[in-house]
Amino acid sequence: MSDAILEVRELSVEYLTRGEPAQAVADVSLELAAGEFLGVVGESGCGKSTLLFAIAQLLSPPAEISRGEVVFKGQNMVQMTEKQLRSVRWKDYSVVMQSAMNALNPVKSIAAQFADAMRAHGTRAKADITKRSREVLELVGIDPVHLSSFPHQLSGGMRQRAMIAMALLFSPELILMDEPTSALDVVAQRSLMVQIKELQRELGFAIVFVTHDMSLVSHFSDRLVVMYAGQVAELGPTREVFDAPMHPYTVGLLEAFPSIYGPRVHLDGIPGSPPDLAALPSGCRFHPRCARCAPACSTTVPELYAVAGREVRCLLYSAGRKGAAAVPGAAGARERAVDDETRSDA
Repeated sequence: MSDAILEVRELSVEYLTRGEPAQAVADVSLELAAGEFLGVVGESGCGKSTLLFAIAQLLSPPAEISRGEVVFKGQNMVQMTEKQLRSVRWKDYSVVMQSAMNALNPVKSIAAQFADAMRAHGTRAKADITKRSREVLELVGIDPVHLSSFPHQLSGGMRQRAMIAMALLFSPELILMDEPTSALDVVAQRSLMVQIKELQRELGFAIVFVTHDMSLVSHFSDRLVVMYAGQVAELGPTREVFDAPMHPYTVGLLEAFPSIYGPRVHLDGIPGSPPDLAALPSGCRFHPRCARCAPACSTTVPELYAVAGREVRCLLYSAGRKGAAAVPGAAGARERAVDDETRSDA
């Protein structure tokens, strides 16, 4: 991707334990173009938030990057010192945390927290700080009168918007979002997602958006990364992944959420639970839960195969079986996704 502003190259992250290290992210490679919206989805514990924190260089012990590179605007951030990172963090890229109530300082007003961030990057004039603080709050649909409010005085949706406003203080080129809608009801989720997309179109920043809810990004992301047990299971354009999922795990995720429209359908879900990252199964990491498991799946580690403009980690698409169709059983999920997408557009 010639216009990529972010390149993640064979990135691996381990949690150091008393026993074997737990590999939470395993050889993940991806690229992000300027102005692109990349969704990262998967079950809890699949490594998506660890991946985001590794990209942001916000990992803390016992987690550490064991190999790989995170290249942002030509600089490998893995090799940068903390002082160097502080100079680009929040100014060139920013992070929106999962829980705004925990991420915001409970004993400081919104204005004070905005001012702290701006002063840390050289903006000292009080008038400039106040002006920019009012501007970013208005961008996210909050009356600037709430600059004097404390986090507990705002609703959940307003707190998340305040976090996004703080992330926009320096008009960064990249915003990393870690499940920013997880604590909101479905109406507030939809409203916030629409606002994020509108801001992206207006300001042109790129987004890496981590969520466990595939339906949440179906209408908003340009490309989708499906993660399982620390690995990329499938990567491709969002609409194509929803219309014709290739990996059996992707199919299972799509079959696990209901549509609010149309007739009731049976939800199959995925049997079992994700593996212990410190004691991974042999072969394909998904094979103990896979309905299409073959004998080779328990012994052969699948690569990330390039198929029809997508990448999929499944032996169904290995060299001997290239051109395989979308995994059977995806029809129900595909129909629900298309139906919801059509109604959302309407």
